[in-house]
Amino acid sequence: MFKTSWLNEINLSNARGDIFGGVTAAIVSLPLALAFGVASGAGPEAGLYGAILIGLFAALFGGTPTLISEPTGPMTVVMAAVITTMIATNPDKGMAMAFTVVMIAGVFQIVLGLLNLGKYITLMPYSVISGFMSGIGLILIILQLPPMLGHENPGGGVVGNLFALPELISNANWYEVALGFLTLVILFKFPKKWATRVPAQLIALIVGSLLAVTLLSDSNIRAIGEVSLGLPSLIMPTFTAEQWTQMVVDGIVLGTLGCIDALLTAVIADSLTRKEHDSRKELIGQGIGNMVSGVCGGLPGAGATMGTVVNIQSGARTALSGVTRAIVLLVLIVFAAGLTAYIPLAVLAAIAIKVGLNILDWSFLKRAHRVSQSSTFIMYGVMLLTVFVDLIVAVGIGVFIANVLTIEKLSRLQSKNIHSISDTDDKIPLTKEERQALKRVKGKVMMLYFSGPMIFGVSRAISREQDNIHSFQIVVFDLTDVPLIDTTVSLAIENAVKDAIDAGKEVIIACPSSDTRQTFHRMGLTDLVGEENMMESRSLALEKATRE
Repeated sequence: MFKTSWLNEINLSNARGDIFGGVTAAIVSLPLALAFGVASGAGPEAGLYGAILIGLFAALFGGTPTLISEPTGPMTVVMAAVITTMIATNPDKGMAMAFTVVMIAGVFQIVLGLLNLGKYITLMPYSVISGFMSGIGLILIILQLPPMLGHENPGGGVVGNLFALPELISNANWYEVALGFLTLVILFKFPKKWATRVPAQLIALIVGSLLAVTLLSDSNIRAIGEVSLGLPSLIMPTFTAEQWTQMVVDGIVLGTLGCIDALLTAVIADSLTRKEHDSRKELIGQGIGNMVSGVCGGLPGAGATMGTVVNIQSGARTALSGVTRAIVLLVLIVFAAGLTAYIPLAVLAAIAIKVGLNILDWSFLKRAHRVSQSSTFIMYGVMLLTVFVDLIVAVGIGVFIANVLTIEKLSRLQSKNIHSISDTDDKIPLTKEERQALKRVKGKVMMLYFSGPMIFGVSRAISREQDNIHSFQIVVFDLTDVPLIDTTVSLAIENAVKDAIDAGKEVIIACPSSDTRQTFHRMGLTDLVGEENMMESRSLALEKATRE
């Protein structure tokens, strides 16, 4: 076994399964790499370089032994937008700047991994994830409609394609439409029992190419053309002062999306292999892969669900499978590069459309309205914003609204855990002695009882209880059953305490949590009520309150 703290697991005891898994995954990757390269606007070579380099370096340095990393649909959609923007503003250096964004994404992923922040990346509401993934799926589908109809993309992104669609359909090359439709039929109807041995995408690629060069040779079928694959030309980081901020933001978006894609796929791999991935190492491996890919002019990538599942089902258990896949893919490309010249663009567009359809979260789309109205609103809102506005705006607004709604629900629930009592209350977990003490001083002591985590949304409930304070001589703030209290609630308690003291009331605070007591001390609340009135338990607080 070759294993160090910085290298992924490569176990030669499962060499046969790993090699077979790698070979199978390479065959699956080839048509997708070509399709994504063309769809991105960077060319098929960029897709192939990305598939090889990200797959190799993420396998070597990642934290999920069986994960297959390569260009994915979501990453391709964002990369296409980056390329379009950069070339539009700087035609000479735009492509180099786009690949610099890929390098920035890789650096961002490495930083996240070194800081061990991967566990926070996927802490996002499912409705938001579902919405922007479905939005990305729609974008990929819409952008591939013109090439499937026999046209170049008209420009203007999604909106431009939709407005141009009637004209594109009326002037369609129906031979290319037929090839695209045939490709989709093969992808949808290919028997699943055969797909474990021969991927449907490869069959569709071969069948479509054969038809294009034989029966449809005189039909003006557009093809990829010659793909020259030698050693990639190294691309040095290229910036302009005007676009520096935009490039960094795009890199962060690309890197974040890659992290989400990779870590979610790693979870799927864990469930299939009964192992647990190392998110820290995985992000570092993904970052190294994307950095190298960007330097070599390759597409960005992430963990790919299809390739990973095929890899595992073929017997892979260690990272030897990912290394094997990269080597096999390189050999296939070197010896079959000339054949790519005959692959119809309509076939690649259809393959990309099928990927887009797979990205759509059909399960949640069909039943979101039955699960929750708010989740449905967020999911469709994020999806539409992703398609027609911007990915960052969509995710930002989606997360904000989802968090506000969650906080509102939690605050409503937590407000029920604040009780002002002057006698006994069956809802409050008091001991027999504590109940008797409260009964003895009925009308003299009020206890403001808190329970559960106290977040900022319950500060209003505390304010409402302040009106009851003026009827009593002594007020006990009982925080015995509060494991967590945030700054806003601390300040609300401080205001209630000041209000009570200004009204001439004595205040006693029962607070066993040392962290909360330190917070109160730093705020000056301890000095306000007096150290002698800061008690470590409810019993001591009630004993003091009822003794005086």
